[in-house]
Amino acid sequence: MYADAVQDAIDELGRLPGVGPKSAQRLAFHLMKLPVEDVERLSNALTEMKRKVRFCIQCFNISENELCTVCADSRREAGVVCVVEDARDIVAVERTGEFRGRYHVLGGAISPIEGVGPDQLHISELLARLDPEEVTEVILATNPNIEGEATAMYLARLLEPLGVMVTKVASGLPVGGDLEYADELTLGRALEGRQRLGGA
Repeated sequence: MYADAVQDAIDELGRLPGVGPKSAQRLAFHLMKLPVEDVERLSNALTEMKRKVRFCIQCFNISENELCTVCADSRREAGVVCVVEDARDIVAVERTGEFRGRYHVLGGAISPIEGVGPDQLHISELLARLDPEEVTEVILATNPNIEGEATAMYLARLLEPLGVMVTKVASGLPVGGDLEYADELTLGRALEGRQRLGGA
C-alpha cells in the first residue's frame, strides 16, 4: 500500500509499547513532514541513549555510569531501601521530595501468567545488599495490583526472618478524589490503612 520505506517505518514504530497500527501510521507521516535535521536529531538521541545508558550495578536504576546518581550520593541514607518494580517508579518517588534513602529496582513483578517468577527479578541482588549496606528498613513500593501485591508478599516473607523492618507504602483514596468514584479495592485499602486523628 505504502512505499516500502514508509511501511518499514510504520512496522517498526508499531512494535513500540502502546503504539497501535493507526498511531504508528500517524507517527510515520508526522516524521515524513519534519525537516531531515529534526529526524536526524531524534535518531541520534535514540542511538546515544542506547550507547550510553546502562543499569546501575548496585540498584539497577538507569545510569550512564556504573553507579546511578542516587547510589553515588553519599548524603542518601544507605540503611533504608525503597524497592520498586521499574526505574520509572523512582522518578515518581523522587518527585515527592519525601524519601532520602536508596532504591532497588526489581525489573518487574511476579506474574505466573506472563512466566515471570522470582528468579527473573533482581531479588537475590536485593538480599545481597542487606548486610554490606547495613540495611535496617526495606520499603516495598510495588504497584497496587495483583502482581505487585504478590511480589510484595513474597518479599516480605523473605525479608522479615532476616531481621530487617519491612514496610509498605500506603494505598487508598487519592487526594481530591470522590468516594462514589472509588472502586471496592481502593476503598477497602483506604479503610485498612486508616489513621487515628487528634490526641487521646
